[in-house]
Amino acid sequence: MGAFNEARRLLDLATVKANGLAAFLLQCVQELPVPLALPFEDAACKRYLSKLRTMVSAQSRFLSTYDGTESLCLEEIYTENVLEIRTEAGMAGPLQQSPATLGLEELFSTRGHLNEDADTVLVVGEAGSGKSTLLQQLHLLWASGRAFQEFIFVFPFSCRQLQCLAKPLSVWTLLFEHCCWPDLGQQDVFQVLLDHPERILLTFDGFDEFRFRFTDRDRHCCPTAPTSVQSLLFNLLQGNLLKNARKVLTSRPDAVSASLRKHVRTELNLKGFSEEGIELYLRKRHREPGEAERLICCLRATSALHSLCHLPVFSWMVSKCHRELLLQGGVSPKTTTDMYLLILQHFLLHASPPDSAAHGLGAGLLRGSLLTLLHLGRLALWGLGTCCYVFSPRQLQAAHVDSEEVSLGFLVRAKTVVPGSTAPLEFLHITFQCFFAAFYLALSADTPPSSLRHLFNCHGPGCSPLAGVLSKLRMRDSGCKEGSVAALLQGAEPHNLQITAAFLAGLLSQEHRGLLAECQVFEKALLWRQACTRRCLARSLRKHFRSIPPAVPGEAKSVHAMPSFIWLIRSLYEMQEERLAREAVRRLDVGHLKLTFCSVGPAECAALAFVLRHLRQPVALQLDHNSVGDMGVEQLLPCLGVCKALYLRDNNVSDRGICKLTEHAVRCEQLQKLALFNNKLTDGCAHSMAKLLACKQNFLALRLGNNHITAAGAEVLAQGLRANASLQFLGLWGNKVGDRGAQALAEALGDHRSLRWLSLVGNDIGSVGAQALALMLEKNMALEELCLEENHVQDEGVCCLAKGLEKNSSLKVLKLSNNGITSLGAEALLQALEKNDTILEVWLRGNTFSPEETEKLSHRDTRLLL
Repeated sequence: MGAFNEARRLLDLATVKANGLAAFLLQCVQELPVPLALPFEDAACKRYLSKLRTMVSAQSRFLSTYDGTESLCLEEIYTENVLEIRTEAGMAGPLQQSPATLGLEELFSTRGHLNEDADTVLVVGEAGSGKSTLLQQLHLLWASGRAFQEFIFVFPFSCRQLQCLAKPLSVWTLLFEHCCWPDLGQQDVFQVLLDHPERILLTFDGFDEFRFRFTDRDRHCCPTAPTSVQSLLFNLLQGNLLKNARKVLTSRPDAVSASLRKHVRTELNLKGFSEEGIELYLRKRHREPGEAERLICCLRATSALHSLCHLPVFSWMVSKCHRELLLQGGVSPKTTTDMYLLILQHFLLHASPPDSAAHGLGAGLLRGSLLTLLHLGRLALWGLGTCCYVFSPRQLQAAHVDSEEVSLGFLVRAKTVVPGSTAPLEFLHITFQCFFAAFYLALSADTPPSSLRHLFNCHGPGCSPLAGVLSKLRMRDSGCKEGSVAALLQGAEPHNLQITAAFLAGLLSQEHRGLLAECQVFEKALLWRQACTRRCLARSLRKHFRSIPPAVPGEAKSVHAMPSFIWLIRSLYEMQEERLAREAVRRLDVGHLKLTFCSVGPAECAALAFVLRHLRQPVALQLDHNSVGDMGVEQLLPCLGVCKALYLRDNNVSDRGICKLTEHAVRCEQLQKLALFNNKLTDGCAHSMAKLLACKQNFLALRLGNNHITAAGAEVLAQGLRANASLQFLGLWGNKVGDRGAQALAEALGDHRSLRWLSLVGNDIGSVGAQALALMLEKNMALEELCLEENHVQDEGVCCLAKGLEKNSSLKVLKLSNNGITSLGAEALLQALEKNDTILEVWLRGNTFSPEETEKLSHRDTRLLL
């Protein structure tokens, strides 16, 4: 059969297809020598595969992402993060489900493809969300033969290391010289790779740390011809090189451009730990009896710290500093800066004499290490300004970082790109590099306060390339010396500048000013920097608010905030100054604040609540498509009093978070709307919802679509509806209320005088439920739209509804698409429409009508939408 297919392929290529040509080609192909084994079984290839697996296994076995001071076996510590398929904004439809949550082994799932022709899987997540550890686990599973065995070859790369390669390189050079060298048969092994790209997986970690911006303008297709590292990487991602080889790229969201997304097969969001994930991780880290439980209890009692642990890097820090936390005596870190100062204390104390431990991070400990911290800070700032994240011995020497300072543990050995070469050093994590840069800016004698404006004026993600060029030209014209603080801040990536700015705001807060003042030779300089930071932050906020266009006359002003807004709010929160927060929003006149797809997690929710609670006018807060979760809901409670509406679509919120929310919402007079669809709600939150409906007589809208509510939950909700006289919109699409749930809701709504819109789309409702809803229509004279698509109403149910319509004088739209209705049901509706002149539309698309019946019905009454 294989020979015939080969002959067929050759025949297709022939320009002259004379008689006998096919038979001749088939004979030629059959006479070709038959390979005795698959190319992977060749001795050189088998030896290379063994070497590659051994190398990848050795690199992956121990967790090195956050820690260089101890060896953590990855298998013992790895904890699954929340990994979701990215949904496209603007995809409408009542039955659009929440993004699919995947396990790591489903990374190459067939779901959610954006471009079927592309080969790249993109994993996006905030700094510290666990992207590098996820790839490390993937590598380990492959190397140990437990998963991803569809790939014969796996080649791991780090973008921060690749950008250090100055010489041109080819695919050959990349795979062999900078990953794993074949000891024999190099040409044969390379040919196998070229012939079977579908069996290759390449992973590129940290695209946000690659200094070159993605472009698809330059095409490079020859795997043996050298080119620049950026051209090689970009053409691999596009499939111009090694087409059909699978690639996995990780990045922070800000670095992903629209042009890159065009070449992405699937995009996944890594959203950090769930609450269960935090606890599981801590139990894996602390196996001593009772220690993990004490630490978990400590976290539960301090919601601000608990919300930070949503990011794995913070869970690691909490685990690392667990003894300090348990001995805090009720005082717990609240901000990100607090947590990094605690980890700073932890490392410094471990390098100090034993009797220092009792004093904590006092002025003496900090002052004694100040020179070391400033050296590290200067190195960190220089690295950010030059987009350098791994440091050679020469660079360390230039920054005066000696071996004793390295031994503190803030710098760890990086995995070298070139096997056998001296491994450079890198900071524990990019956030640590930003923290030390901020520390340098706060305390260094050569940081003029005026240079800080460059930190708070950084361009947000997505700014035009021209803006960046003009910024650098202005810097050059203003006389900024190369290597100066101002020049380094101008050269840094915006997302790193934003993290650094938030740290600086935290270090210069009132809470930490005393600590830093003890280390500052000139306290006046510290006060100048603090005042300058306040001014810069206030100016940036005013500039942001002034950029908001005016409201349409007669409508509430609506704002879709950019990620830079989140950064400014985070910086305000780090400073922890009520007056500054109040002043920041004093002039914000907005009716609807939209923060969708902005990577809002629990920590961002705490910052939003800290600032927004000072708003003078109530606001509708829209947080759809984020990572709020139950912990984030808890952090939002302080600002719930100024919210007239809260939208939390696609946020992994469960019953626990919603029960806390509704308990608080009952006392919030302004709150009138809740949108909670596409979450993880069950019947367990129904009693809280019913209480909210019964107690708040100004409540207008409750949307609970695409959750897991059954008939039992609907019956409980019905009790709240009976006591409610204000609700106008109730959305329960995509649940499982069934006939029994529909009956309970119909009975409760028979006398309801305010409900105008009811959606029960996709709820397994049959003729029994439809009959109950028909009886409701006979009595209810307020409902204007009833949505029953995607159910099992069929003709029997439709006939009942038709009778209800004959006595109804309020309903304007009835949606019955995809319900198994035939012309018999349509005939009953037509008879009802003769007696009802209020109804404007009856949707009947997707039912069982022949083309002739559809044509005939549409002419009989134009209100039937077929």
